[in-house]
Amino acid sequence: MYVMRPATGADVPAYAALIRDRAAWMVRRGLEGGEELPDRADQIAARAADDHTPVWAMTDAEGRLIGCTSLYEETPHWGWTDTERAEPALFLATTFTDPAHRAERPGALIAWWALGHAARMDKEWVRRGCGHLGLVHYYRDVQGFELVHTTERHGHPAYLLARKAEELADLPIRSTINA
Repeated sequence: MYVMRPATGADVPAYAALIRDRAAWMVRRGLEGGEELPDRADQIAARAADDHTPVWAMTDAEGRLIGCTSLYEETPHWGWTDTERAEPALFLATTFTDPAHRAERPGALIAWWALGHAARMDKEWVRRGCGHLGLVHYYRDVQGFELVHTTERHGHPAYLLARKAEELADLPIRSTINA
């Protein structure tokens, strides 16, 4: 059983280490994006201590950090229409998981947990974006998200995906808060 809870400043060192482990795993496999992550790990992990950034931590039964993600209550303005942005949604971003737990699919579990979390908050959608086609295929084929828009952000392709919020049964994950 995994637990999803709001991240805290105490999670920052483990979160930074998790990002570095993930980056090394990505580089070993020739996956895009891993090369620049070690230089950004401390900056990304510091968001867990920022009360203005909604970072969530996934821990195992012993309390070890398995993954982190950010879950924003506003859809970003870039790439989404005004009508879409007006719909109640959560925006899932900056998800990192421990590659040692890859077989358990913690990234998918986090995304599926977010669907139920959004439904409990009376949101209609969970949205996310990424910059690599490999992630688009994973988010679509494994996690059930639909590609909605392709745009450009900071001179690079950005792929925007969405899935209807819903409670999924029998996930091996619980939340420390009701919403």
